[in-house]
Amino acid sequence: MITLTASSTALVLIDLQNGIVNRELAPRSGAEVVAAARMLAGRFRTAGAPVVLVHVDWGPGFADAPQGPVDEPMPRPEGGLPVDWSRLVDGLEHPGDLVVTKHNWGAFFGTDLEVRLRRRGVTGIVLGGVATPFGIESTARQAWERNFAVVVAEDVCSAPKAELHEASVKGVLPRIARVRKAEEIQLVRVCDSFLLTLIHIENKIGTSTEDVPPWPLPASRN
Repeated sequence: MITLTASSTALVLIDLQNGIVNRELAPRSGAEVVAAARMLAGRFRTAGAPVVLVHVDWGPGFADAPQGPVDEPMPRPEGGLPVDWSRLVDGLEHPGDLVVTKHNWGAFFGTDLEVRLRRRGVTGIVLGGVATPFGIESTARQAWERNFAVVVAEDVCSAPKAELHEASVKGVLPRIARVRKAEEIQLVRVCDSFLLTLIHIENKIGTSTEDVPPWPLPASRN
């Protein structure tokens, strides 16, 4: 179990969009990832924590896609991508969610994600989405390099192949993040965190929380 403060932690969901989640994925289908993401996002919203929905858009004629030569270039269908390719899956976005459009694997480079998180007092993120070795890992690397505390919800992620997912969650992500199941991630509000501290004090010194004032007492003027 890992306990995170809701006011300083954001859920960042990567590329849960029509053109990606409908592809063949492993070890979980796109539908399974979306269902798990909905549940986790609901917990964050209930706790008052920010939910960020990131989707990738390559632009007309792939004008916004990375152009460098590679051994295995991504497919670029003639005529471009379907009009709804970059659209978030239906029902994922709720009022108050932050939506970020990226043009790379990682969600920080070339976007306003960092400034929007910083201005909300966010110091840590929980990641989920598709694909584990691409969008998730790239975003985790960029967040770690920016001194965000990173948690990856492993069962809210998937990849084109199961072995790619496993290589990332076992070989790379543990060096830049904490990898947990969604059920192992606990969110607490500031007031709840304060109460947990009092309970910890009680357990340590044997004092009832009823005997501990809720706030520091003002200094005497005498």
